[in-house]
This record gives sequence, C-alpha cells and structure tokens, in this order.
Amino acid sequence: MKTLKALSALLSYPSDELQQAIPTIRIILSEGVLSASVVRVLEPLLSSLETGDLYDLQERYVLLFDRSRTLSLNLFEHVHGESRDRGGAMVDLLETYRAGGFELAGSELPDHLPVLLEFLSTRPRDEAQSMLADAGHILVALAERLARRESTYAALLDALVSFAVADAATEEAQALLSQQDDNPEDLPALDAVWEEAQVTFGPDPNAGCPVSRDILARMGSAPAPVGQ
Repeated sequence: MKTLKALSALLSYPSDELQQAIPTIRIILSEGVLSASVVRVLEPLLSSLETGDLYDLQERYVLLFDRSRTLSLNLFEHVHGESRDRGGAMVDLLETYRAGGFELAGSELPDHLPVLLEFLSTRPRDEAQSMLADAGHILVALAERLARRESTYAALLDALVSFAVADAATEEAQALLSQQDDNPEDLPALDAVWEEAQVTFGPDPNAGCPVSRDILARMGSAPAPVGQ
C-alpha cells in the first residue's frame, strides 16, 4: 500500500523533501494499485510540485486547504463542524489508530486526510478501501470543489474517489456539493469562520507541521538533493 503513503505525501504541505521525492513517488504510483489512466492524470500535479517555486506552492496550498473551510483536509469538519460529535469521532479514530499500532507524530488532527492515508497505508487493501469509502462523500465533494477551481490537486482526490469506489450520487455527497464554496479572498469572513480554536489531539501544537517530512522519511527511498 505504498500508493496511499505516496498520495499522503503529495497531499501534505509542500517542502524541499517532497520536491526531492517526486521521482520516487512517480515510480511508486506507476507500480501501485491505481490504473495507468489515473496515474497519467496525476502528472500535472507531480510536475508542478517537482519544478515549481516552493514559496508559490506553499502559498497555493494554504490558500486552498487552510483558508477555505469547504476544502479543509480535516474530514470531520465537513460532517460535524465544531459540534461535540466531532470530539467523540476524533477519540474513536485515535483508538482505531492505536489499535493498529499507529501513533500521531505531529500536531495534525487525527482526521487530517494525509494522516488517515498514512495510517491506511499500513493496513490490508480491503480494510483501507472500506475505511476510505466511509469518507467517500467527503472525497467526492473535495474533488469536485477542487475541479471547479481548476486545481491540479483535483486529480489526487479523484484518485482517492476511484480507489474507494465512492459514489457521487449518494444523498450525503449531494448535500455536501450543494453547499456554497468559501471565497479564500474574503479574509475577514474566513477569519470569523475559523476564529474558534481547534482542539489538539497531537503531542505538541507548536511543533510545526512534520507530517510530510515523517511520511517521506518512512518511504525510505527519497533521492538526495542535487549537488549534495
């Protein structure tokens, strides 16, 4: 299930390590569980992450996933919002991780999609597909919203939709798609939406964002920087 680990890395905050690992990720995807046609559609994202200016890539990532609540990669945000049910769902997910021998290494929440994919990469394929299918309606909504913005990340979410065999016609998916997208340029409105502090389930909320670095390190085959 290295494919899910590779997709997790691609969906994490862009970094030097990620850019250096793109050739390895490209190989993993070509040899993995995704069809050749799905892998081909991912190439624009791979190319942009490999050759793009890192600061531009990071700014794009923040604008998409951090400044827009309807594109949040924290999955429970889309179904529970800030209700008490979200806390209970977080605890249940943490227990699932721990039962599988998986511990959070950074400050991201348990329902952060790259974290979930990292966990699922350690599980049998059938189990990973079933668990990802439970979030299928959210994946469908994220894929469609990214496509509306003509983002290269849309292909990655489409790949997850394909792997999970998620159905866009379900009532849950259509309900999410009917919601109006956030405008990431309307900063005062977005600040008001996000003003409520999140509960931290990871070890240190000030530890930065090590998820991408840790994923790439565990891949064990990221190429060294050119000239070093």
